[in-house]
Amino acid sequence: MPLTSTDDIVGPAYAGASGVGAFNVVQIEHAEAIVAGAEQAALPVILQISENTARYHGSLAPIGLASLALARAASVPVAVHLDHAESAELVHEAVELGFTSVMFDASKLAYDANVAATRDITEHCHRADVWVEAELGEVGGKDGAHAPDVRTDPDEARAFAAATAVNALAVAVGSSHAMLTRDAVLDFALISRLRNSLDVPLVLHGSSGVGDAELAAAVTAGMTKVNISTHLNKLFTRTVRDRLRTAPGVADPRKYLGPARDAVAAEVARLLGVLAAR
Repeated sequence: MPLTSTDDIVGPAYAGASGVGAFNVVQIEHAEAIVAGAEQAALPVILQISENTARYHGSLAPIGLASLALARAASVPVAVHLDHAESAELVHEAVELGFTSVMFDASKLAYDANVAATRDITEHCHRADVWVEAELGEVGGKDGAHAPDVRTDPDEARAFAAATAVNALAVAVGSSHAMLTRDAVLDFALISRLRNSLDVPLVLHGSSGVGDAELAAAVTAGMTKVNISTHLNKLFTRTVRDRLRTAPGVADPRKYLGPARDAVAAEVARLLGVLAAR
């Protein structure tokens, strides 16, 4: 089937007050697992590739083109998204490769510089019909918008979205990147205020640190796109470790990467159900 745009996944969820899962790809097994999980759940999904992952693979193209191929072959809508790009050049490459959305992260800059840089990216991407997510403030774990003590101001968020013409905004409401425990405390009242103040979808970063009940409550309060990475990486690594412990003589990586891929697929299917429930 043809590649699905991110807007065609996020837009209906935003209108219907449900949530969409966006899961990070580190290697091809992750992409395969995420697509398989979405097919098991019969729900759309977003594959995300970060600037750090592109750097790990030497460039964006190898893992990006593989993810695009998997997305096109999927039996459910799958979009491919560039996550946490700080480089304008990388954004341009993603657009050229065929990504349907990018997340440009200029949150380390002062407000006016963030607005100017993000607006330039948005203008470039919109000419190619590519959807843009941005971030306002700082998120924990990446010295960015989701530090536990940072919160997004609704008035500033509304002004930022208007000035940059972004399609979605990542906001700081209490989550933090790379959390290994699922005990983040979200500010649901703030999520509701942000939803009521903005006319673009809200994005929750650092969702690996948020438990199932809180994820569902965040969607009810107004979150639409929910990013999850570390939680799946923990499961993937634990499954590999268990497999190697029970079969220490195994040499074929498919014997331990395959079970890890299957475990992640099952968890993706489960999480998509949590986010889609109304």
